[in-house]
Parts: sequence; C-alpha cells; structure tokens
Amino acid sequence: MKTRITEILGMDYPIIQGGMAWVAEYHLAAAVSEAGGLGIIGAGGAPAEFVREQIRKVKEITEKPFGVNLMLMNPEADAIARVIVEEGVKVVTTGAGNPGKYMAMWKEAGVKVIPVVASVALARMMERAGADAVVAEGTESGGHIGSATTMTLVPQVVDAVTIPVIAAGGIADGRGFAAAIMLGAEAVQMGTRFIVARESIVHENYKKKVIGAKDIDSEVTGRSHGHPVRQLRNQMTREYLKREKAGAPFEELEQLTLGALRKAVVEGDTVNGTLMAGQIAGLVSREQTCEEMIQEIMEQARALLKS
Repeated sequence: MKTRITEILGMDYPIIQGGMAWVAEYHLAAAVSEAGGLGIIGAGGAPAEFVREQIRKVKEITEKPFGVNLMLMNPEADAIARVIVEEGVKVVTTGAGNPGKYMAMWKEAGVKVIPVVASVALARMMERAGADAVVAEGTESGGHIGSATTMTLVPQVVDAVTIPVIAAGGIADGRGFAAAIMLGAEAVQMGTRFIVARESIVHENYKKKVIGAKDIDSEVTGRSHGHPVRQLRNQMTREYLKREKAGAPFEELEQLTLGALRKAVVEGDTVNGTLMAGQIAGLVSREQTCEEMIQEIMEQARALLKS
C-alpha cells in the first residue's frame, strides 16, 4: 500500500512503531523495519551516547529505514538532536514540546521531521515550522496523552494541514488501520501491540499483562496536575490515584513513578511498575513476530478497504 508517507520515508507499509521509552530499543526497531514498517528507537530520558549506540546496532541488523523518537524534555535533547544528524538517521519523531530550534539543522541534513501532536493548533504550528508530517495521537494511546480522541482528532488535523497525517491511539489491527485511512490518515503509528512482539525485550510479566488485559483495564493518572499518563491498573496506579484524589502535590506523586517504567519493562514488576499501554490492549491477544503482525494487519485492512 503506497501513500505519501511510504514514499517520503521509504517504507513498504504505512505502519510506524511508537517510540516507547525503554521498550523501543534496537531489537524491536530493526525487526519492524525489516518487516516493511518503520522501526523507531525511543530515546526517552536516555543519554545521547546510549542513543548513538542504539542507532549503530540497528544499522548492524537492517539496511531498511528507521527513525529516532526524541522526547524534547530529555535533559540531553540538544546532544541527541546532533547525534541524529551525525549518525545519518533519516527520520525523527518528537514529543513533549516544540522541535523548532532543531528544524534547520535537521532539514540541512535531510532528516524527515514528524512531531507528535494532540491538537489542531499544534499541528498547524508544526507545519509552519517545516515538519514533513505529523502524528495525530488520540487519548486512547498508552503513555503521555492529550484529551481528544483519535476519531475526532485525526480528521480535524487532516483538514487543517496539507502535510501527511499519521493516526495513533487505539489502533491494533486491520480494522483500526482501515478506519484511520478512511479518516484521511496516510499511515498509522502503533505502540501497544508491538510491546508483545516476539522481538520486544519487554519482560514476559509485562507482556502477559497486556495480553490478558480487558477493555476496562487501563487507567489515567496525573490529570489533576496536567501530566496525564495512561497505563494498565495495578497497585501503583491505585495508590497514585488515592493520593491524587486527596490533593497530594506533584512532587510527592512523582516519587511513586520514579524508575517505575524500568521496573516493569526490565524487572517485570507488574505490582509497582508502570505498565504503559493503550485502551486497545484488550484486542492484543497473543505474541507474534513483527512480520506476522504487519502482514496480518495489512491483509485485514486491504480486504476491508476493498469492500
């Protein structure tokens, strides 16, 4: 399936893997790219030299295009932005801020810049700044979220900008893919389904929680202080929400989540770790290779779009 996104980024299929911190490392990114999608290394809060090492490891496994997700709140964001250029990465997605100050450097190096946006206003701002495309991410997503749903956000962003739009949030199969295309998107970004990929290094305990999740099992913490995060409910989220309801300050609540994502991904702590996952987790029922996932999604989507 060809769209402006596949042409711009050199992919076989318009499926992009989300840049999930701790989850989106070189094994997963390389496997997604090899399967015809676009793998993404999630820089998260990692230091610049770690990101450089991840980029080089992807290149050892695949010659296909891949990208880096830069969280602009990362203290080493300036250094990572330069690493992306120095290592010849051709695609960068950005989150948690405005990448405007890096745009000239990236453009000069031929990097395609794709910010993640949660509103029409931000999408327009990113287009004016020179973005090549935007990811319109609905509140159904796992991790840090906005307030608009994918169904409402995507078509409004499509109408507001001329650059291609990638839909994210609540997409895990060919039905979600086809729906996104019908809304005007030219690709989809998926995170939750790739958590359980066979190539994903995520701890087996975490994968089992995603596979066993029901439709009502995701929870949003942090709404009261403006940093909402969607994850699967566990002891940590219950304690967080209890304290948040009682009016605990942000600094106190933050102590509950420090290092909690690593606990879940690396150590398999499903009690006190942060199990980031979207509302679509209830549709994720088994572990597969990235290639199996992408082929299954595309076959289902093609049949639906034909009919």
